[in-house]
Amino acid sequence: MPMPRPAHVRPLIALPQRYAATTSALRYAAVVTARALADAVFRAGGEPFMMHPGPPDEAADRLARCAGLLLPGGGDVAPWRYARESEAEVHGAVYDVDDAQDEFDLALARRALSCGLPTLAVCRGMQVVNVALGGTLRQDMGGPTAEHRHKVHGVRVAAGSVVAGALGAVRADVSCYHHQCVELPGRGLTPSAWAADGTIEALELRGARGWFAAVQWHPEDTAAADAGQQGLFGGLVGAAGGWGERSAARGARVG
Repeated sequence: MPMPRPAHVRPLIALPQRYAATTSALRYAAVVTARALADAVFRAGGEPFMMHPGPPDEAADRLARCAGLLLPGGGDVAPWRYARESEAEVHGAVYDVDDAQDEFDLALARRALSCGLPTLAVCRGMQVVNVALGGTLRQDMGGPTAEHRHKVHGVRVAAGSVVAGALGAVRADVSCYHHQCVELPGRGLTPSAWAADGTIEALELRGARGWFAAVQWHPEDTAAADAGQQGLFGGLVGAAGGWGERSAARGARVG
């Protein structure tokens, strides 16, 4: 006899972990997740699934059990994955490049976009999506006076965009920590938010098969106190809930 389904099942949100050389609580190298990200997903009604980086050819099968994907921040994507021949030299500010991390994140992004899995991409996550779709990045925005590290600044958001809908506003103050940014958007990607200096702060995907939002800032930094930033996680988890219900219905028909 089948077990009754719980009244509320939190949709599983894949949250790929990040490699860390050291952590204060562990003696060795670690895989870590930002607590603020996990907390924001949980507040929104999702179940954060800490996904260990692994072989890229396993990404699709592992992602199949999830109802959504949150691509988090982290170190820089290897420049050879996007740089034009004239810019093949690696800028001295590029840091924490990890080929295994890149391969796994790119595989997750490509699979999620191809099947319409609800996806929220944050900071490095947005850059991963852009590279996955053939876009390019600026390896460095121009040093301490130009980069967006340890900054809270205003952004303008395109009316009618997915990000504006999630924020509930077309202007917002956002917390940033990045020295790179999108240069040329990838296939199908359209800028939907901008900083005062013109930096692309969000991307939309034309004709997306499922809910998709990508932001260059870190909404998790302020989501606990800012309903607009929390709204991005709410948008992801809400769409994931619908995805999970459709998947369950498909499974029941097959069974």
